[in-house]
Amino acid sequence: MPGRAGLFWLKIFNRMKFKGIIFDLDGTLVNSLHDISDAMNKVLTALNYPTHSYDTYQYFIGSGLRNLVSKALPATNNSDDEIESCFECMVDEYTKICTLKTKPYDGIVELLEKLTSQNIKMAVFSNKADELTKKIATELFPEQFDTAVGLSTEELKKPNPFEAIEISKKWNLKPEEILFVGDSDIDMKTAVNANMFPVGVTWGYRTEEELKASGAKTVINIASELIAIL
Repeated sequence: MPGRAGLFWLKIFNRMKFKGIIFDLDGTLVNSLHDISDAMNKVLTALNYPTHSYDTYQYFIGSGLRNLVSKALPATNNSDDEIESCFECMVDEYTKICTLKTKPYDGIVELLEKLTSQNIKMAVFSNKADELTKKIATELFPEQFDTAVGLSTEELKKPNPFEAIEISKKWNLKPEEILFVGDSDIDMKTAVNANMFPVGVTWGYRTEEELKASGAKTVINIASELIAIL
């Protein structure tokens, strides 16, 4: 259940009923760690560069695939040209396998069904490439989200709140009527920047301490706890 600080903020924010939820994708709705890692390691292996463990990739995820590529490359082979070349190869490999091992976290499917039955508006906003975000959201959660937005330009990458605010306009809701749910410091900062209610989840790629330090007003440990916030 939400901690004491989270309950304090909920008492304040629940004076206004939440009517929409924006979810992060990787680490929040789905565990995509293995597919992302496998695709990047295949690129590194082809270039005879050192590969990385799943545990290491856990800390590379969250700022977009181009940033992940930069972190995965050796420091001695990290020029802009090398990053761009490897990024293109990585996206090509990842597109082939992006739903091979990627699965929803426990309780997510049931949560989305419950939210749908309550007529809660739902969207996905990810730093993953827009085409891949839409592909994964559509294949794993058909008809659950009316909007799935990924990264189209670096300038709009989270924690830039632009896309989140655009979603609120599409829904005709005030930002403060929307929960922003994510597993990383970037998600919490995005929520704060958009004036939405930041909800951190602990089943993803970051710690509860990092989430709270980045602005999470409540942190949940299992998917069903989100219902209590609503």
